[in-house]
Order: sequence, then C-alpha cells, then structure tokens
Amino acid sequence: MATKYLNENIETMPRDELKKLQSERLVAQVKRSYENVQCFRDRMDELGLKPEDIHGVEDLYKLPFAYKKDLRDYYPYGLFAVPMSQVKRLHASSGTTGKRIVVGYTQNDLDMWAECLARMLTGIGVTKDDIVQISFGYGLFTGGFGAHAGVEKIGATVVPMGSGNTALQIQTMIDFGVTVICCTPSYAMYLGEEIEKMGVKNQLKLKAGIFGAEPWTEEMRKQIEEKLGIKAYDIYGLSEVLGPGVACECEDQSGMHVWEDNFIVEIINPDTGEVLPEGSIGELVFTSLTKEAFPVIRYRTRDICQLITEPCSCGRTHIKMMKPQGRSDDMLIIRGVNVFPSQIEEVLLKVAGSEITPNYQIIVDRVNNTDTFEVNVEMNEDLFFDEVKVIEATEKKITAQLRSTLGLGVKVRLVNPKSIERSEGKAVRVIDKRILN
Repeated sequence: MATKYLNENIETMPRDELKKLQSERLVAQVKRSYENVQCFRDRMDELGLKPEDIHGVEDLYKLPFAYKKDLRDYYPYGLFAVPMSQVKRLHASSGTTGKRIVVGYTQNDLDMWAECLARMLTGIGVTKDDIVQISFGYGLFTGGFGAHAGVEKIGATVVPMGSGNTALQIQTMIDFGVTVICCTPSYAMYLGEEIEKMGVKNQLKLKAGIFGAEPWTEEMRKQIEEKLGIKAYDIYGLSEVLGPGVACECEDQSGMHVWEDNFIVEIINPDTGEVLPEGSIGELVFTSLTKEAFPVIRYRTRDICQLITEPCSCGRTHIKMMKPQGRSDDMLIIRGVNVFPSQIEEVLLKVAGSEITPNYQIIVDRVNNTDTFEVNVEMNEDLFFDEVKVIEATEKKITAQLRSTLGLGVKVRLVNPKSIERSEGKAVRVIDKRILN
C-alpha cells in the first residue's frame, strides 16, 4: 500500500528547506520568548545574549537550557508567553513528586497538536473509515485529549473511553467494531490478558494500536501484537513540549519521526551539556518552534536516545528518534553500576518470554550499607503448574543473563500469576526503598 501523507509538502520537504524554515521560526521564537518570559530573558542576559545574536539553527547551542524544575519554580503561569485571555486550554501533571507542571495552549497550539497526531494516524494507514478507541486518561493528563483531536482531524470516529473499567473497554471494542486502540503499552498487555481469558479475540476488529506514555521494548511490542492481533506503533510525547505526537512511527517502524517544522531536537552529553556528533547516544533536548502559550527552548527531557538521519522508506524527510533507552533521572545506580529498567525488561522478554508475563518489579534496598537488587517476575500459568525444578531453572537462566548484561548480581524471583498489581495507566516498575527509607 502506498504511503499517504496528511501534509505532503511539509512531511517530504527537502532537508535544506526544512532547516531554513526551522531557522526562521527559531529566530522568531527566541525574540518572542525573550520579550514575554522573564525566566528566559534573565538566563539570556546572564549569558550576555540578545535575540539579535541568534540567526538560525547554527546558533541554537548558544541558548540556555530549560529544566523540569523551572516548571515547578514558576508554577503555575510564570513561563507562559501570552496573556491568559489567549490560553484556550490547560493541562497538568499529577504532581505526585511536588508541584504540578502546568502547560497551556492557544487555539493555534491546539490546531498544531491535532495536526501532529493526524500526520501519524495517516502515516500508519488510519482513515476516516476507522473507529479509534482512546483509552489514555482524559482530564488534565495530555494523552486522551491529544489523541482525540488527531482522530477527529482526519475524520475518523473517536470512542473517548478514557482509562479504567477493563471489561467495558473490551465489550466496547467488540460492540462498536473498534479498529484502532490508543493506550499505554502495559495496559495493552493487560487488555490482551483479559481478552484471552474471556475468549473473545475472534470477535475483535482491531488492526492497529498506538502506544506510549511509558517505556516499552521490542519484545513487548511482539507480545502485544500477538495478544491483540494487531500492528503496534510507538508514539512519543511529553506535556512540557506538547503532549503525545511530538514524534511517532510510520509504517516503516524504523524510528519515530520528529515533526521538525514544529520542533528542533538535539542530543547532548547529559553530564556536560555538550552537543554530541550525529549518531551519538545521549540526552534528548527539544526546542518548540511554533508553540505560542508555553514555548520551551532547549528543554532537557532526561530521555537517553539516538537520532537517525538516514532517509526513511516512507518518503518523510523529518529526522527519526529511536525508542528511548531509559532516562538519566530514572537510571538506578546499584553498587556503582548504572542500570536502566529497560535493560532488565529486554532481558526478561528475550530470555523467558514464553514462560513469563511482561509484569515485573525492580526492588532496590540498602542493608548494612550494601545495595540489594531484586527483580520479581510473574510466571505464566503453564510455568506456575510446572515442576519446582523447572521454575528454578528459569530463575537461574534469567539471573545469569541479567548478570551478563548488567555486570551485576541480582536476585530473581518468579512470583505467582496476577500477583503484581496491574495498572490502567503507567505501570510502576521500580521500587527504590533507599529513597523511601
């Protein structure tokens, strides 16, 4: 099937023209932010910079970074670049670790957001004939409303389920003839388990799923596709920059296209802030070029990632980002070794994918001044009813591979099916008792 575009002129724009467009928009965004956002103006002044010193993307490295802490320090509206009379919608984080992060949108911002999602949907073959069930949370979380607007823009039918009530979610998929599902990958796995238990997979009309808001591995993608009988697509976003749709996969599935007419993306050394050469792995940094109410310039996401500049078979010229490998602020340091939860999940699903479920928890503690490191993994029903020696052999197999991958000893415990609490939002994968104690 030939790849389709929502906005072919923009999505296939030659790289030199795209860079010129970015430069024009960056110059305008810096000027507007300097004039309207006190925090940005103060940091520019500290560096001895004025807006007229920025001539294009080649000068981006001169600009100061923005941090998540800024959003809390200037709570709620201190980083807005327009008066509240122009703000048409507010979203916010849950605030579980401090003050909530509040972001705002003008009407142009909302239109641009819908365009980004609509490009993705069109790029993976969704049309006005599809019925899309959105099981991301609605409300202050950006997930539900972000996906919703994109579906409506392409003229497809939207089913705004929100999160929760799994039995009703599944019944709605069947009754309404839903063809595309949007939710977190961990919830997709849970839906798959329940669908299997109910024996209704053959009643589904699903063909695709769009999953994001939490990390997931390629092995998990395979399991979701098998359980739901779909193609599973990755989407990336964060409220501070826009919401879901900042970057997303096309049918090629070789990375997520970043919509570079709206964003500039960089990879930096997370320790020094130095911009790294093309192809390097480092921290992802975003600059919003067209966001009006809440622009961010050089926002440090803390996601560890790699950018791909090779041409994509889909014909889109926009750069691609690989799936983040972890977060610099979520990285665990255990006995001096850097450990990312995504490394553990990849090992679990590759080594024992058919014997376990993708539900696991990493538990780190400190006993007698020494870090302890434990991974609890749910067995599937078949392994649970197997002989004890078979279970022990699986534990040893996982333990050996984790030690080889991480260079660190770990205690692996296979636990009973359904014993790890399910989440209808983001799954809780790490319990670091060193922080709690």
